[in-house]
Amino acid sequence: MFKSILDTGAITLQQFLICSLASIGCGSVSAISYMFRRKFSRSFVGTLIVLPVMVQSVIIMVNGNVGTGVAVLGAFSLIRFRSVPGNSRDIAAIFLSMAVGIATGMGQIGFAAVMTLVVSLLSILLSVIPVGKSRENMRELKITVPEDLDYEGAFDDILKKYTVSYSLEYAKTVNMGSLYELKYDINISEGTSAKAMMDEIRTRNGNLTVSCGRPVEQEVL
Repeated sequence: MFKSILDTGAITLQQFLICSLASIGCGSVSAISYMFRRKFSRSFVGTLIVLPVMVQSVIIMVNGNVGTGVAVLGAFSLIRFRSVPGNSRDIAAIFLSMAVGIATGMGQIGFAAVMTLVVSLLSILLSVIPVGKSRENMRELKITVPEDLDYEGAFDDILKKYTVSYSLEYAKTVNMGSLYELKYDINISEGTSAKAMMDEIRTRNGNLTVSCGRPVEQEVL
């Protein structure tokens, strides 16, 4: 169904430019779908547009040479994105850009275009429909308590009042053992005031530190 525009022999300048324009176009569509209803950085979006051209150029250079292709694959495996914490959506966008570059590097322009369109539409659709919506109400609650307070169940009535579900993840000593820090994962109720919940907790923990925020995304190495 899909045919390559590249010959098995030498690659002409016209063929290279066609593949490059296709890479830029598909990368731009991928970047636009990535930006839909989500926070993004300008540098990362630019990377999504440029990356297909870079991968395509490497694939064209090693076309027909299996040994070199394996070496390039090993080099790609060493790439680490360490500048900012990454998440699954970032990794999916990067893999799409690399897949587009591989497809255009092999001259499969039609396949690259269809793949980009399908994945981009799916990404936008998942952003619109309420898949994983309850995750938006997840919070990380940290409560500091004095060492003489029996923290087991000390805040259960408050948490039941303001959350759908909660679980105590850990308790650890801080301030050279004079205080305890409790860390809860909570699913806060819709329309609940986090401030009101924290105020009630403060009256029970002696007005020590209480923090409530979204869970931190783990860095993808």
